[in-house]
Amino acid sequence: MKESDIRKYAELMRELGLTGLEITDDNKTVRLEMAGRPSETVIVPSHQTVAPQTLEPATDYISVRSPIVGVFYSSPTENAAPYVAVGDRVKKGQTLCIVEAMKLMNEIFAEEDGVISEICAANGQVVEFGTELFRIKK
Repeated sequence: MKESDIRKYAELMRELGLTGLEITDDNKTVRLEMAGRPSETVIVPSHQTVAPQTLEPATDYISVRSPIVGVFYSSPTENAAPYVAVGDRVKKGQTLCIVEAMKLMNEIFAEEDGVISEICAANGQVVEFGTELFRIKK
């Protein structure tokens, strides 16, 4: 994609007040996102990653974090019910979600028994190594 085309898309984003735009042309994908001030546009890879969150250690819950970089999926297929929901009781070894990395579906399991108190990632979200996925109340 030509730089002039990217500049046209960035100007269109400003005019329409868009915060993000993804364009696929000739098997190449460019994603534009507004960063900071509305007049500042940044070009990022087609799959924006979410930085791992740094949280203070808490003793009343277990933090389940992504062991790999990939895409978070809450259910086994697109139209299936999610593996878990807030309030569900889970057992050690139970599947909580899938993180897809390089076309491989990696199941993430509960490390201890507890109750899901928070789901920290959105379905389809790209997660980094160490990104908090779930909080399980002991």
